[in-house]
Amino acid sequence: MKAAIVVFPGSNRERDAEAALTQTMGKKPIMVWHRDTELPDVDLVLVPGGFSYGDYLRCGAIAAHSPILREVKARADKGMAVIGVCNGFQIITEAGLLPGALLRNSGLKFVCREVKLKVENTRTFFTNRMKQGDVVRCPVAHGEGNYICDADTLKALEDNDRIVFRYAEGTNPNGAMSDIAGIVNEAGNVIGMMPHPENMIEPLHGNTDCRPLFESLLAA
Repeated sequence: MKAAIVVFPGSNRERDAEAALTQTMGKKPIMVWHRDTELPDVDLVLVPGGFSYGDYLRCGAIAAHSPILREVKARADKGMAVIGVCNGFQIITEAGLLPGALLRNSGLKFVCREVKLKVENTRTFFTNRMKQGDVVRCPVAHGEGNYICDADTLKALEDNDRIVFRYAEGTNPNGAMSDIAGIVNEAGNVIGMMPHPENMIEPLHGNTDCRPLFESLLAA
């Protein structure tokens, strides 16, 4: 599998994502700058966390209009896999790859701590090595992770098993509706999530709960 990571001014988790992909896939991903207009021939694009453009306007709103995002969206429409993590989730949602929006945390404060995630859908390219109902530890670090959508969209997400992760055991850090921590698009090739699985894959992280997520990429 060939992978690329999109880097924006203000990204700060691209090296963490690079390390996670390299360790689990055995090959370094390609770093792609936000102003590039062409995307390499890859099977997967990961849009990492951070504070693209300083989180001015809405988080991810400026980055969503970067030249490379137009190419990412075009490739995603043709079936290429895309993962957006934290700010990456905000960016791909602003770009229209996923429904809904990410609002200010309900407590109006930046949160940086560990949460518990319940795996709701194991039929995705990012969760196929997990078991339905698995609860894993995973860190979060965001100020605008409060996922919201209209009633019809929520029903579609629920009815079609498109909620991939929920915050479990009362650890919802941001007030997201229905405890939503991550979703997948209708076609099944675009996933967005607020927690940072790339920061819990090796013993030095204190836990390897999220390593199977990246191992799922190869299995897929």
